[in-house]
Amino acid sequence: MQTLTASPLTADAFAPFGDVLEVAGTPDKLINQGLCGRFHDRACLDFGPDGRAGISIFDAQPRTLPYLLEMVERHPEGSQAFIPMHDQPFLVIVAEDLGNRPGTPLAFITNGAQALNFHRNIWHGVLTPLASPGRFAVIDRIGDTPNLQEYWFDTPWNVHGPR
Repeated sequence: MQTLTASPLTADAFAPFGDVLEVAGTPDKLINQGLCGRFHDRACLDFGPDGRAGISIFDAQPRTLPYLLEMVERHPEGSQAFIPMHDQPFLVIVAEDLGNRPGTPLAFITNGAQALNFHRNIWHGVLTPLASPGRFAVIDRIGDTPNLQEYWFDTPWNVHGPR
C-alpha cells in the first residue's frame, strides 16, 4: 500500500488542476446597494463545443480518514465544479496526466468554506465528504458524448489527514 498525506487546500497548490472558489481578499465590486461583495468570474468553466452547463445535486456518503484511494477519474469533454451545500471540510484528490494515466496523486482538505472547479481532463478522486451531510451542487458538462474515464491503481493509496 502506498501512503499519501493530505494538506490544506490552497489556490496556489491547486492551480495546475483547477480553481479554488472562496471568499478571500477584496471583492471585485460591491453590489446590492453596497451590501454584497461580488467575487467575479472565479472559475474557468469549460463544456466543449457540443456540451452545455448542467447543475446537479449530489448526496454523497461521508468517508473517513485514512481513506483508501483505488480509483481516479477525469472528464475529457469539460470541467466539473463541486460546490458544497454545507460548511464541512471535504477531501480532494488530484493527479497530473502522464500519457493517459495519472501521475502520483496529491490530496487536499478544504477548510469547509471552499468550493472547487476541476479543469477539463484533470485526474481527480470521487466526491469525498468527510462529514454529513454530503450534499453538493455540481456544475458540469451535459452532452451526448462520453465524458468520464476511470483509472484503477494497481496498488491503492492510503490517504491520511494532515499531521
